[in-house]
Amino acid sequence: MVSSPEHKDSSAMNDGEARDLGRLGRALARSRDSLLGGIQGLFARRPSIDASTLEELEDVLLSADVGVAASQRILDDLRGRLKASASQDSNAVLTCLQQSLHDILKPVEVPLPLPHAGPGPFVILMVGVNGSGKTTTIGKLAARLRTDGHSVMLAAGDTFRAAAVEQLQHWGKRIDVPVIAQAPGADSASVIFDAVSAAKARSTDILIADTAGRLHTHRNLMEELTKVERVIKKVDPSAPHETLLVVDGGTGQNALRQAQQFNEAVTLSGLAVTKLDGTAKGGVAVALAQEMALPIRFIGVGEDVHDLRDFVADDFIEALLAP
Repeated sequence: MVSSPEHKDSSAMNDGEARDLGRLGRALARSRDSLLGGIQGLFARRPSIDASTLEELEDVLLSADVGVAASQRILDDLRGRLKASASQDSNAVLTCLQQSLHDILKPVEVPLPLPHAGPGPFVILMVGVNGSGKTTTIGKLAARLRTDGHSVMLAAGDTFRAAAVEQLQHWGKRIDVPVIAQAPGADSASVIFDAVSAAKARSTDILIADTAGRLHTHRNLMEELTKVERVIKKVDPSAPHETLLVVDGGTGQNALRQAQQFNEAVTLSGLAVTKLDGTAKGGVAVALAQEMALPIRFIGVGEDVHDLRDFVADDFIEALLAP
């Protein structure tokens, strides 16, 4: 169980991570160009704030994949804030926008709830479609937790995708973490059942279980995911303690649709938004916060093992809107 006093809470960022806003800003450069650049271009054409300006601002927000619901909330908020403000220039709009984004994003700034004081391992079930960066996120998360002093085990439950087991085993060797696996094509629920049992027997702190990269529109695969959850509960009725959906930030509004449909199959408890360093669609984090209200545990901003960061709302907003 994860309760020893020497263990660190995973919510505590690495010291370098807390200070390295420049790296985050570079990673979100394309998203910043889309959002901030669009706003600056708008006010270069329309220096006065009127109804037409706000309509064009909505187009900028939608283009940055902020989403319809979040964009409408932001615009309604802007109108109210600007009425109460003595200034209505572009700087005032940016200040109001920052405050609106803070109101949306701050509530989902909730770190992974470790340490765990239960009788068995803290079980993290990782779900997501192929290509979202799920297996890589597992490796990075396991490396981080191990560095923080936790004992970690991995379960190669993605038996559906070719080479997924080998990919996770490679991560296990790289970071010196044991991997429970069976032959490719084995029953995913059986693999994860064995892994939970093994982690419990070895008094392992944390088990991270991979699952097949389910196409969220494929009912049979989603039903298999619910089976995995049921099987885990046979070993530990309180598990899984975290069901973390990994979404590719570059897919924009499709990431939101995935979150909605996965949440219907299993009860999600958190999100990890990956690949934000290669996209102009980083505003999707705002859409996810507004419409799902699920904790964004992590964001992925690069290929390095240390590029899985805690989501910190104000840092994210600064990286998107700082000139």
